[in-house]
Amino acid sequence: MGMAIQRCSWAEGDPLVLEYHDREWGVPVHDDGRLFEFLVLEGAQAGLSWMTILRKRDAYRTAFKDFDPAAVARFRAATVERLLTVTAIVRNRRKIESAIRNARVVQAIAKEQGSFDRYVWSFVGGLPKRNAWKSMGDIPAETTESRALSQDLIARGANFVGPTICYAFMQGTGLVNDHVVSCFRYRQV
Repeated sequence: MGMAIQRCSWAEGDPLVLEYHDREWGVPVHDDGRLFEFLVLEGAQAGLSWMTILRKRDAYRTAFKDFDPAAVARFRAATVERLLTVTAIVRNRRKIESAIRNARVVQAIAKEQGSFDRYVWSFVGGLPKRNAWKSMGDIPAETTESRALSQDLIARGANFVGPTICYAFMQGTGLVNDHVVSCFRYRQV
């Protein structure tokens, strides 16, 4: 009888969440489009479960032009109205408008700093911050770094980027490794 694979407890149960945990969560992302995707999806998740967002992810990719910040930045009011009729995404006007607003912020940052990637990684000194949590209960909802990222993004005009959303973003994109130490992915990412 082999030992069962140990995972972060939140990843157990649903195959979609399990695959996300095993393949993506905490893996360092260095692509502006993928970073923008995580930013939009974490913002869309506010008040909902991550499971809900994962189920809608493909529809989001279609609706938001595969998360190309330049394309999303050009969305106009008519596009917002159309997206409010797309049942496969979260039909929340503030969240949809936020994605467009944040695309413009991401573009401005990339223009100013060379890439959005360089900008976000500067908040962790360019390298993933490796934590060593024993249990899910030890993991904070926000950190000094996520508060700094949140403040800076808000100052630049972004929204739906509070410190908790920013921390979830940092965890998802591998700026921090928050797999618990007993998880098989802790050493892999």
